[in-house]
Amino acid sequence: MEEEDDVVPKTFRALVESADRKFARVRDFPSYGRSQGQHYLQKVFKAYMTLWKYQQDNRTELIKAGLNRWEIGEIAGRIGQLYFGQYSRSSEARFLVEAYVFYEAILKRKYFEGCKVNDLGVRFKELRFYARFLLVLLILNRTEMVKVVVEKLRALVDDCNANFRETNFKEWKLLVQEIVRFMNVDTNFTIPCARPFRYCTMFDCHPHSVPYVAGFHAKKVLKFRDAILMSYYRNEVKFAELTLDAYRMMQCLEWEPSGSSYQKHLAEAKENGVAVDYSGTSGLIDMNLAAEMTDQTLPPNPMKAILYRPSVTHFVAVMATICEELRPENIILVYLSASGTPSHINASPVETSGGSKRTTKNKLVSHDSLEHNFSAPEPHINGKEVSGDYYDDYLWLDPKGNGDSSKLYPGDIVPFTRKPLFLIVDSDSSHAFKVLHGAERGEKAALLLSPLRPMFKDPSHADIAQNGSQFTFFLTAPLQAFCQMVGFALSDSPIEVLNTAENILFTAFSKWEMILCKSPSLDLVWAQVLSDPFLRRLIVRFIFCRAVLYAFCPPEESDQYLPVCLPQLPTSLSPKADAVQSSVRQLATHLKVSDCFHFDDT
Repeated sequence: MEEEDDVVPKTFRALVESADRKFARVRDFPSYGRSQGQHYLQKVFKAYMTLWKYQQDNRTELIKAGLNRWEIGEIAGRIGQLYFGQYSRSSEARFLVEAYVFYEAILKRKYFEGCKVNDLGVRFKELRFYARFLLVLLILNRTEMVKVVVEKLRALVDDCNANFRETNFKEWKLLVQEIVRFMNVDTNFTIPCARPFRYCTMFDCHPHSVPYVAGFHAKKVLKFRDAILMSYYRNEVKFAELTLDAYRMMQCLEWEPSGSSYQKHLAEAKENGVAVDYSGTSGLIDMNLAAEMTDQTLPPNPMKAILYRPSVTHFVAVMATICEELRPENIILVYLSASGTPSHINASPVETSGGSKRTTKNKLVSHDSLEHNFSAPEPHINGKEVSGDYYDDYLWLDPKGNGDSSKLYPGDIVPFTRKPLFLIVDSDSSHAFKVLHGAERGEKAALLLSPLRPMFKDPSHADIAQNGSQFTFFLTAPLQAFCQMVGFALSDSPIEVLNTAENILFTAFSKWEMILCKSPSLDLVWAQVLSDPFLRRLIVRFIFCRAVLYAFCPPEESDQYLPVCLPQLPTSLSPKADAVQSSVRQLATHLKVSDCFHFDDT
């Protein structure tokens, strides 16, 4: 009889051990490439789903045999980890939502609460659960839930510190500080009514320009399916291994579910309209929640490899892997945000509008020659390639900037121009990458290069370590970046002011999309990606960023404060063009900040 009673717990333990062994093999699988152990990942999912169902079907007997609630939470947590890992590899929103479903169930049913206070191992499991759940919540923009979980994490760290005095919880205290710092900067928290970073058909699909985009036919059309995102600054705002700039760009390259917007999920789990107390032992997880939070009508998100503090060799290896798998009709987006050469690091990081200006040795030309600055650079002299420039300036992929092995040169990118490349460089050395234009090995690259220095009315906003990069902010949240630059407090403004400002940009972007589609001088590099909504949105936001900075920066030092695109966009969309400047003027007038700009007389 006793042997029969032992069958269920023994089977359960065997399933746990088998699933854990499989999990250990896939936990550190790389999050890039399309063929990284997919077959084995399916086996791990199957093992954990079998385990989960077994503990559900035999919950009563397992509890009698001594099953702890935290053990159920650990299984759910592992499944959540697996789903999040799949999201990291595929960027499919459904996997992120599945991770949320399991993590939320752990929180709602209090699987870790009530365990013995002297069980340090379980406490660490609970700490890791909160950290992983917070990462999922940040990406889903579940701001209210983030605040709830942060307080639980803070309370747990304080409790652990009080009850386990011989154990150092410094890293967990730092993690709490990281998430609080992230929340203080991320506009999803500071401006609750702000529009999402993700591509939303309601806000980003312009009805007037849709027929032009739909009817636009280039000689060659490229599909955007892969991206590499990397941000690398010392002391930058981050949570765990997700930096603020990478987070903003990652969000910018995903679809926002139409109508649901992730935020509209009920804060409280319910069944038949009645709130459920999950502190009992039911163990059922509402899998229908995943269907409610996803939008089956949207195309898949581009796959994104988000690299946290990679070495140069690791970055090159990832890029090589993705380029090797890239289909001929696809294009890869590479986003690099990092400090530049030592001379740039030691230089003054910002100038302000008005007042005295510091001049530097690398000041180039005056505002009168600005049109030349918008044109392509000269990587060729008398028809001969100038290759030495490929290894002059560079990006530091090291917080302390030690050693040549930490330098990413423009020349390191050249071999990958055999494939279609959309390169965004946000750095005080960004202009060094101009040399790539005309030096491609196969496909002509599209380049969006940041200004060498940021420009703000209030210089306190210029610290990248505190607020993220200005250029990245313009590409991912243009109105918020504009307001930050001129010192306009969106969080203190009526919702009507915000909506009108957004509508001004909406109209401007629609108009610029139509101009791009109708322009006979549009370079093929831009034409072949214009049909992609993500890349088209980046292009029009670049036009806005350049026009705003052109009207804001001191004329005599424009070269340092203006971004560059290569090959050049049509002159009908230059900062001096009336179609562009009039929209910037209208926005500045609406927000009553026209005095910050110097517009050309028309």
